[in-house]
Amino acid sequence: MTLVKKELNLFFIALGFLTRIPIPASVDFEQSKLNHASRYFPLVGWGIGLICGFVYWFFSLHFPVTIAILLSMLVSVLITGCFHEDGLADTCDGLGGGWSAQQKLSIMKDSRIGTYGSISIWFVLTFKFVLLSHLDNVLLALVVAHPISRSVATSLIYFLPYVSEDAKAKVKPLAETTSKNDWLISLFIGLAALFLVLHVFVSLVVTLLLSYFVIRFVLLKQIKGFTGDTLGATQQLIELIVYFVLIAG
Repeated sequence: MTLVKKELNLFFIALGFLTRIPIPASVDFEQSKLNHASRYFPLVGWGIGLICGFVYWFFSLHFPVTIAILLSMLVSVLITGCFHEDGLADTCDGLGGGWSAQQKLSIMKDSRIGTYGSISIWFVLTFKFVLLSHLDNVLLALVVAHPISRSVATSLIYFLPYVSEDAKAKVKPLAETTSKNDWLISLFIGLAALFLVLHVFVSLVVTLLLSYFVIRFVLLKQIKGFTGDTLGATQQLIELIVYFVLIAG
């Protein structure tokens, strides 16, 4: 397999993992390759951001801005299959409802949604709608927030241990031999979006660094590492933080 085909194969693995977008049947999907495919998680974020941005732009030509924002949010969850929102709900249920680290992890694996999970979903979706409604350039915000948030979430894979005991966990291969190159590539692809918002470049970088270390500290203290659910939760939180900074800027 040539280098180009190999990298394209990894991209399609990342696309199939993070979204419901169909991928070619010829893709050589092996669980062992998922960890290397993480380098393209932010690139998938670019695609999601562009699609959501296009949906917003198109419908804003014919409907009020609020309707266009809601439709872009709807497309976002349809594309990802609520993958990240589900992780957010499970994380909040686990961290909020458990006492020991083991109990928190057990709650995260429960397929039922609890009070903490329900409230977190409501707040995050509400904040997304309100924040986007107050932005002058919604399309730019969507294109910037999606790759950056996935880049920050991917960084947790490299710097934190994987702690779920579920042998069948979908994200478990990410914990195995994730290389420094994978992390650096994902970081470069995701943070390249910063150059689209140079007016808040410094404030956004500082805020992202602080947010990353806070999230890392909380996860180490609460469950001693990361799970697939916490990656989804991180993506959702960082996406909101990007919107906050853009409004403040």
